[in-house]
Amino acid sequence: MTSIVNGRLILPDDNGDFKICAGTVLNFDEKIFSISDSVEGEVVDAENNFVAPGFINVHIHGCAGADTMDDDETALTTMREFLPRSGVTSFLPTTMTMSLEKISAALKRIRHEQKISHGAKIFGAHLEGPFISKKFKGAQDEQYIIPADFAFVEKFADVIKIVTVAPEEISFDFIDRCREKNIVVSIGHSAATYEIATAAIERGATHVTHLFNAQSPFHHRKPGVVGAALDSHANVELIADNVHVHPVAQRFVKKIKPLDEIILITDSLRACGLGDGESELGGQKVFVNGNLATLADGTLVGSVATLNDVLKNFCANTDTDVASGVELVTKNPAVELKIFDSVGSLEVGKSADITIFDDDFNVKKTFVDGHKVFAQ
Repeated sequence: MTSIVNGRLILPDDNGDFKICAGTVLNFDEKIFSISDSVEGEVVDAENNFVAPGFINVHIHGCAGADTMDDDETALTTMREFLPRSGVTSFLPTTMTMSLEKISAALKRIRHEQKISHGAKIFGAHLEGPFISKKFKGAQDEQYIIPADFAFVEKFADVIKIVTVAPEEISFDFIDRCREKNIVVSIGHSAATYEIATAAIERGATHVTHLFNAQSPFHHRKPGVVGAALDSHANVELIADNVHVHPVAQRFVKKIKPLDEIILITDSLRACGLGDGESELGGQKVFVNGNLATLADGTLVGSVATLNDVLKNFCANTDTDVASGVELVTKNPAVELKIFDSVGSLEVGKSADITIFDDDFNVKKTFVDGHKVFAQ
């Protein structure tokens, strides 16, 4: 048993909104068994830092030199061991637009890793491509873009939790069939008009992949995917690294969307955590300079940010309080993935997935299922 004392706990109030509660003790083993004023186990002194639910990243390709698509049994292990440094206790490894053979191999590795208890937990996969638009392919490899194939998705329905598609390229019964399997359909890498995107959202595409990036932009006569996302109740991903989405755009999103429809992500590459230099994504060379990662032709690719970084940026850019900001990396993704009954908040009976971080969002300690997996 473990007791965290002297922390500013981020807890849900009677309405479910996260608030800071000081002077309270969090007691846990594999699960949280009490939140009280009494110490019931080995003491961990939080030293007046924030004590929050473990972060959940629903869109991440890689970090620490490893990538979801690597044909290497150790790649996901490397990611699992690195992510708790940024407060992440669970994630969806995200695939790339490559051959179906390589995507199948990646999904099989993810299926295997879901059963392993080590480091950050894997709840499934985010299938980003190959069912996307060539016009807004971003850093995805055009030669592997194909029409949506539910038969392929169905083979991995136990693994795939989110699938990104271009709605203008699919039959909408694909959305229906994914929903029947509890797979979240996301609009992304799409040239869809406002009308098509809105129709897809109304049909059940309830998520938008990295809002503003690789999709038809907002124009006052052609609102595009961005307009449809902001004019609906779809959940939107934001890469709040201040490169992919300008701070002003982040503020716009907060003014338009309720916070419970925003999910912060990293969309990070294997270069995350390695610093400047040359890297790789889907067989393509990537060049990293500071917070910027591009292909050789200058095309912006995924980020090199960590989830605590994007949380810090979003809170600072939008004047969001820390407790409310934490919901965007914990409660919101957990609710969407239908796992909020077990993770996503500090409540009795839930998994003891916990991150302790300071006022500058530096992670001090991380626990997964009650086990300390990172200490600064």
